[in-house]
Amino acid sequence: MKKSPILVLWAFFAVFSVHAQNSVLWYQQPAEKWEDALPIGNGRLGAMVFGIPGHERIQLNEDSMWPGGPDDWDLADGTPADLAQIREYLIAGDHKKSDSLLVLKFSRKDVTRSHQTMGDLWFDFDWENVTDYKRSLDLHSAITLTEFKSEGHAVMQEVFASAPDQAILIKLKTDHPEGFRGLIRMDRPMDQEHPTAESKALNDNLLEMRGMVTQRGGQIDSKPFPILNGVKFRVLLLAQNQDGEIKAMPEGLLVGGAKEIHLKLVAETSYYEKDFAKKAEARLDEIAFSSWGQLRQAHEREYQSWFDRMSLKLGPNGTDQTPTDQRIANAKAGQQDLHLEKLLFDFGRYLLISSSRPGTNPANLQGLWNQHISAPWNADYHLNINLQMNYWPAEVTNLSELHGPLFDFTDELIENGKKPASQNFKMKGAMLPHTTDLWKIPFLQARTAYWGSWIGAGAWLGRHYWEHYLFTQDEEFLEERALPAFTQIAQFYSDWLMIDPRDGRLVSAPSTSPENQFINEKGVKAASTMGAAMDQQLIADIFGIYLQANELVGKRSTLSDKVRSQLAQLRPGVQLGSDGRILEWDREYEEPEKGHRHMSHLYAFHPGAAITKAGSPDQFDAVRKTLDYRLANGGAGTGWSRAWLINFSARLMDGEMAHEHIQKLLATGLYTNLFDAHPPFQIDGNFGYTAGVAEMLLQSHEEGIIRVLPALPKAWRSGEVKGMKARGGFTLDFSWENGEVKTVKVHSDKGKKVVLFADGSEIDLLLKAGESIEMEF
Repeated sequence: MKKSPILVLWAFFAVFSVHAQNSVLWYQQPAEKWEDALPIGNGRLGAMVFGIPGHERIQLNEDSMWPGGPDDWDLADGTPADLAQIREYLIAGDHKKSDSLLVLKFSRKDVTRSHQTMGDLWFDFDWENVTDYKRSLDLHSAITLTEFKSEGHAVMQEVFASAPDQAILIKLKTDHPEGFRGLIRMDRPMDQEHPTAESKALNDNLLEMRGMVTQRGGQIDSKPFPILNGVKFRVLLLAQNQDGEIKAMPEGLLVGGAKEIHLKLVAETSYYEKDFAKKAEARLDEIAFSSWGQLRQAHEREYQSWFDRMSLKLGPNGTDQTPTDQRIANAKAGQQDLHLEKLLFDFGRYLLISSSRPGTNPANLQGLWNQHISAPWNADYHLNINLQMNYWPAEVTNLSELHGPLFDFTDELIENGKKPASQNFKMKGAMLPHTTDLWKIPFLQARTAYWGSWIGAGAWLGRHYWEHYLFTQDEEFLEERALPAFTQIAQFYSDWLMIDPRDGRLVSAPSTSPENQFINEKGVKAASTMGAAMDQQLIADIFGIYLQANELVGKRSTLSDKVRSQLAQLRPGVQLGSDGRILEWDREYEEPEKGHRHMSHLYAFHPGAAITKAGSPDQFDAVRKTLDYRLANGGAGTGWSRAWLINFSARLMDGEMAHEHIQKLLATGLYTNLFDAHPPFQIDGNFGYTAGVAEMLLQSHEEGIIRVLPALPKAWRSGEVKGMKARGGFTLDFSWENGEVKTVKVHSDKGKKVVLFADGSEIDLLLKAGESIEMEF
């Protein structure tokens, strides 16, 4: 029988002292390939540091490096008459004709217009007899360090991306009697054998690279479409030395004998600044006379103001004596490694801080880090889970403000989405596509219906505004920012719905389940139907959110009355098949890919909150059956798909199942630098993993309930969390030993009632705004 907790009320939030557990990636050899290199970033500007003695490569990135512009392409040429024809095909059961007409009329088919690398910074130095090599990335300081000896003399390279100074800063130091000897240069890859940038030394201490992003291999409508213009950029590198000499050469800056060099790199683009060239000079002028200590201190203080908000400890303290790549190799061999699990959690928070800051673009498919002119899947914004998963950890891991770039981006996408809603469909509100890019293009793209002819993105992005409100209880944000977005999204779906003549219920049509297909009654493989589960769940979700938001701000309108009526007539998105599984489509069709990596029809369970064990036990059980079936048929790919399974398992409150998927992700889904190996690299798996671990430790999706350690696996026998967030405006610290809760501290920002479930106890709490309570179990 559990003992009752001892409660202590505090007038302030007492914070745990943090038990040190290293969060450092480290290696005993240089990076051999890009996926071995270590990422740094300040939200907008980033780099991949290889740590190669004698031929160092620092691959540079900036988040607005895109070809083209917002007016390159118009919408597809579909009309309301085309939509009516598609719906007639669906009513007649001719799904294949529906698919074909949907793509023909409403999609711009394959598009190539990619986020691109900014180029490379190279250090061609003369080092011989290299020994005692080590490179590392300290997640607590966001600094990467390369150390080795050359002929017995120490050489050190320190690199970080500073947000306060908007620069990449590099310190080179050695006690070698001959100092640094060699060339510092910058270049950028060719675009189909055409130069994309010019690099030159402006004086003995200043290197410049200027260029414009192009995409000569661009395409639209699955046809070649060379893009010969795009974002313009200027990179400046200032080299400062106390001894030795640095001289301008045609190839770059020639270093001779300097034992300490400070490099200050700034970059500006025409996307952010009309006079970007002048802005780059101003940026450099601001830091030209700053000392290394000043620059590093400003960087660490600002970065740690984010990272130190939350901490996780798993297992006992100990020194980290195993290189990170060896830890991954051990995980592949079946070895459990709590340090690696904790390190990967912290890495997800590090990556979000490094690729999404107030005022920047949101993290894309590769976050910020991309070495390509034409990246996999354009390194763009996929809205059928990938962009959303990037932001799953934002609220719960205490990085709420970093959600902002997603809202800025979505606000503009909604504005652009009014055009296809009106022009293609003669509907109000905004239609958001399956995929978009920097320019917020609002049209569907894909040459197949199953891949890119999906209209559920608006509702899914809308939930992110709602989650931000639920966590922060920010009423101003709800009324002024979220509700206008909900209104445009709900308005489109309200107009989009049609009556299914088979049952008289309202359905989305044409409707697809992202990237999956079914086999209809005629034995034909197809994608579009009337009321696929995910669309119905998403529309029910955004309608409910829209109505709740109106009630909270005291508003009522003709649209809200209509939506309330439609919600009652909407066909449920959660329907069980004859075997107890949740149906993915409108009927119990045969599935050609029974282990498909997308589990879209479980949206209502996660990240939605419509299915809970207490509120809908039959559906809760059906979720497990659905997952079991997928997995039994080879489901769950690597990367984001495996990460989603960790989150599903946590919501099922099954810690062992969640931990099993963690082990599989560690064994199959990581590059040596901890990047998510989809493959190729996609950053969503990193973010999804961090969110999944948080979901195992703390849940608050049930209204008025917080659960501490709802899915704790046996492997996590002891641990401690500081600064994790829960919906309702709560912050929690808690610890556990031998699998049982030891202490819990709850702080309420707004003063809300909540029921806390911890260690078998059910505790009713009503704290005033700013109050905290401590419990010992």
